[in-house]
Amino acid sequence: MLLDWWPRDNEEKDHNLWGDEFFGTEPPCTMYEKKPMIDPKTGEPVDGLYTAWITLNNPAQYGSYTTEMIKGVIAGMHRASMERDVVAIIFTSMGDRAFCTGGNTKEYAEYYTLRPMEYMQYMDLFSGMIDAILKARKPVICRANGMRIAGGQEIGQACDFTVAADTATFGQAGTRHGSTPTGGSTNFLTWNLSMEHAMWQSASNEQWSAYKMERLGAITKALPIKKNAKGEWVRDPRVIIDNYVENGEIVYGELKKGADYKEAQEALKQLETDWTLLDDYVNQMVWTLNQTTYLCLMTTLESVRMRKKFFWDLEKQYQLYWLAANMNTEAFLGFNAFNVSSQKLSQTREIDYAEYRRQLAQLTPYPDLVERVFPKKKE
Repeated sequence: MLLDWWPRDNEEKDHNLWGDEFFGTEPPCTMYEKKPMIDPKTGEPVDGLYTAWITLNNPAQYGSYTTEMIKGVIAGMHRASMERDVVAIIFTSMGDRAFCTGGNTKEYAEYYTLRPMEYMQYMDLFSGMIDAILKARKPVICRANGMRIAGGQEIGQACDFTVAADTATFGQAGTRHGSTPTGGSTNFLTWNLSMEHAMWQSASNEQWSAYKMERLGAITKALPIKKNAKGEWVRDPRVIIDNYVENGEIVYGELKKGADYKEAQEALKQLETDWTLLDDYVNQMVWTLNQTTYLCLMTTLESVRMRKKFFWDLEKQYQLYWLAANMNTEAFLGFNAFNVSSQKLSQTREIDYAEYRRQLAQLTPYPDLVERVFPKKKE
């Protein structure tokens, strides 16, 4: 062959930027694990090919990411990109209650509020996490094992695909707790939903079911993860799935309300978790993606990602400064109200919103305003 007499360097290069220092096993941490790719026809591992699982391990705090966990996600996406034998990246979380509910509110309230420079640097890391997902050199599947809320919704939307437990709910929380969904959701939701649906999801803080998100085209698939005592699959009883239209309204995928919801919530607690259907679907997706040529596949994904990245790249440059400044005002109020309630120190986890608007209208200086709208301390 022509190349036989050319000088060549055939020693394998290491393109990783980090070692294992940002991964762990004990919560709160980010875990990294390679698992064999599965042939869905046989259920057997495929020799020499793998999926990389990046797992948020903080179930006690609903998958919320700490500063160190963000570093783990960035390192994990980079490592999986550099692993030659990895076919796809699975981004998921521990437990069956939450994929991720965003940033760690305790850390936000106790460390980052009133320290805008520190929060700006934190948001630079967060921005890097979104970038790491969007630039991953392998397809990224969000395995939404539970609630995907706030920043969790944002990192989930940065992924290429979402396969969700049907018990998962999706939404934002920022405007209720003194922040904004400008860490990706205001950029991504307008691609996933109609403009008005995106606007309402961003601003209202409503949680939408996995079935509704699938119906609206915002996720790839919702699958049951619960079984009853007889071993039968049970779809989330809290969600209307047996009717599409009722009294002229589309009701499929809507969460039940009032007593019906409470009854369904109790019924859900009696069921056992089984990941078989969810993971079988993920395995089938990975298998399908593997039946392609790598460079053509990634060019295709990058071409679609480009649309998501366009507005994200425009806003990420300056949003971190505004979000940092906001840690002195509304985020200071909202995160601390949530945090003291979580530690059972106050009567409610939210400020008095009506009084807040009244105090703004009365030109009340912010230090005095905080005192008047913040939840009362438990006696």
